Amino acid sequence: SSGINAEYGANQPTIKILELTDENIKFIIEKTDLSMANSLRRVFIAEVCTLAIDWVQIQQNTSVLIDEFLSHRMGLIPLTSDEIVDQLQNFRDCSCVDYCRECSVELTLDVRCNEETPRHVTTRDLISSNLKCIPATSKVRDHETDGDGSPDDILICKLRKGQHLKMKMYARKGFAKEHNKWSPCSAVGFEYDPDNALRHTTYPVAKDWPKSDYSELEEDQDQAPYEVFGKPEKFWYNLESVGSLKPESIVLTGIQVLKKKLMDVQNHYTNEIAKEALYIG
Repeated sequence: SSGINAEYGANQPTIKILELTDENIKFIIEKTDLSMANSLRRVFIAEVCTLAIDWVQIQQNTSVLIDEFLSHRMGLIPLTSDEIVDQLQNFRDCSCVDYCRECSVELTLDVRCNEETPRHVTTRDLISSNLKCIPATSKVRDHETDGDGSPDDILICKLRKGQHLKMKMYARKGFAKEHNKWSPCSAVGFEYDPDNALRHTTYPVAKDWPKSDYSELEEDQDQAPYEVFGKPEKFWYNLESVGSLKPESIVLTGIQVLKKKLMDVQNHYTNEIAKEALYIG
């Protein structure tokens, strides 16, 4: 495990990483309060930018699924964004009329079934104009497979003999406050009272309640003694990525986003105080 220090005003919270994998990160934040911890959780979920398919042109679809259904499925496919999301502009800030390389990535799909057996159309069939932006399931392949591809590939639809699916798409930069398809997280949670010392909940039968992974209780204890004046200041996080961003990238970017928000609030407050002083003067 390792530790990182981050500053929030007068406080100096510390972050200690407990576990880090390609898809998951577990860490502890100490010396901060519940509002800050929950703000971070919300930022991780909704305000860290990724890429997602946002425009679909279906040129041929003779499958059993309607165009709108397929378009929705395409939008929810996680795309690798680590190496490209910071290089792209938000499409609202771009000077182009529709789409360009500065604000979007083009993807295509063209599959026809010519066999008697059904053809599975998966994320493996998507072709990207930029290899930095591909379906997250195509990111790592131990070996190439024949047939319908890897079990990790996301199924888009199934085609029978003679059916054809062809489409062109554009992936754009965005965040989950606008649509959940841009969220980099499949789950983010934290706990701050593993032994219920703060009585944040009431156990129906305390002895039947499963203990937290971070519990410090003895085997014969059901919950810790009540701390009347205790307050949350240590938070155990568990964050799981959908694959578009590395878990550590989500955490670091989320901290930067929240820091900028706090700085903006501070600057607005300072400006208002200065205006009021000028007015009084």
